[in-house]
Amino acid sequence: MHETYARQYRSLWEKHWWWRARHDYVMRWCRRLAGRWELPEILDVGCGDGLLFDELARLGSVWGVEPDGRLLSDAGPWRQRIENVPFDADYQTRRRYDLVLMLDVLEHIEDDAAALRRTRSLLQPGGLVLLTVPALPLLWSRHDVANQHYRRYTRAGVSKLLQATGFSVWKLEYFFCWPVGPMYVRRVLAPGRVREQSEGDSYAVRIPPRLLNAAMFRLCKIEQTVGRLVPFPLGSSCLAIASRAL
Repeated sequence: MHETYARQYRSLWEKHWWWRARHDYVMRWCRRLAGRWELPEILDVGCGDGLLFDELARLGSVWGVEPDGRLLSDAGPWRQRIENVPFDADYQTRRRYDLVLMLDVLEHIEDDAAALRRTRSLLQPGGLVLLTVPALPLLWSRHDVANQHYRRYTRAGVSKLLQATGFSVWKLEYFFCWPVGPMYVRRVLAPGRVREQSEGDSYAVRIPPRLLNAAMFRLCKIEQTVGRLVPFPLGSSCLAIASRAL
């Protein structure tokens, strides 16, 4: 993650329509899962400064891993529950979890299969992983480069990856359908090439003006309501919920 983007991260999470909409979408699924299964131990991988912890703590005991120390504050209320270490095949902990969240994490890891196998080993039997990833390789742009992504995914690709790493897929769907058109335009105007930029390059995501930001958030909420009834054939993001195969 570029320095400029890292400094923006909390503000984007709290104010930008995309982060707010993803937050609501993910937490709706978390609450639904908590209504069906006991979730006493939760791990949030790529948790930032514990940005979801206040809400996740209502569902169970929550812990986190954040590889990027720039996103952490020593004075953060959840700092003692967050490890600042890489999440890869060598990650070690004695805890076992009932739910692991990986929200837009896998695309940052070169060996995503190894990361998922490690995730599986951290789950209790029958434990769940909930992940989101950027979708549709045709949308690859400078934004992916600045975020140091290795790939974008398809729904079929996510399913195949989860099954190959020992998971049974419970839910798999696209979301953020309406942004696909604007993002394709962005891809045409600023296509990006993998690893074309240096770490020192600046990259900024702007929060839209208040009324436009509110309108885009509202459009996402309408889409989420419709998506409960009619699955979307594509989207700029994909969500998967899978259980550890016994």
